[in-house]
Amino acid sequence: MTTAPHCRLDHIAVTAPDLATGAAWVRDALGAELQPGGAHPLMSTHNCLLRLGATIFLEVIAIDPAAPPPGRARWFELDELPPDAAPRLAAWVARTGDLRATTAASSEPLGEPVALARGDLRWSMAVPHGGRLTLGGAAPLLIEWRVGGEVASQLDDAGYALRRLELHHPEPDRLAAVLRSIGLAPGPEAVEIAIAALPAGARPRLIVDIDTPHGPRRLG
Repeated sequence: MTTAPHCRLDHIAVTAPDLATGAAWVRDALGAELQPGGAHPLMSTHNCLLRLGATIFLEVIAIDPAAPPPGRARWFELDELPPDAAPRLAAWVARTGDLRATTAASSEPLGEPVALARGDLRWSMAVPHGGRLTLGGAAPLLIEWRVGGEVASQLDDAGYALRRLELHHPEPDRLAAVLRSIGLAPGPEAVEIAIAALPAGARPRLIVDIDTPHGPRRLG
């Protein structure tokens, strides 16, 4: 069996029908103002960002209305969002130093490596077939940074810190197997990652606990 290199939490992702709606949702929940991110030409999406520690950040990601259709399924299941969809914490991303070895070691198919760019940033990401989120978003998307990977350290520190990520899924043992198989380990900030069981057929859900200048808040 292939042994994966260690992975660690890189960022969490909020999907929204447009960036303004997503940023407003985060602002209402956390009292935070997000910073501009940029465009992802290959996927015809764009984002805005919030630092959640020295190595972790939050992104709001949405379809870029100024970009042409990408000719492929967009990531994060964005093509399936209706215009009036509510924003939600839909996914999380784990970083690895060897994307191909980690995807090969995974107990679930996590996607095929795709080379991507945003401005000066360069990375490869395992994008699942059809842009679907594996295990409904409870399993991580995998990223290997090539250039400029310390995104969080480039953002303003406004006093927000991620403390806990809860992964709610109706097949908790299956999800736990994925995290073991990819070698998920605590990062520098030792964010707690917990798995919680849901009833059979329930939609997977992510919830995070974040320290803010206004006190502890939950997002999910």
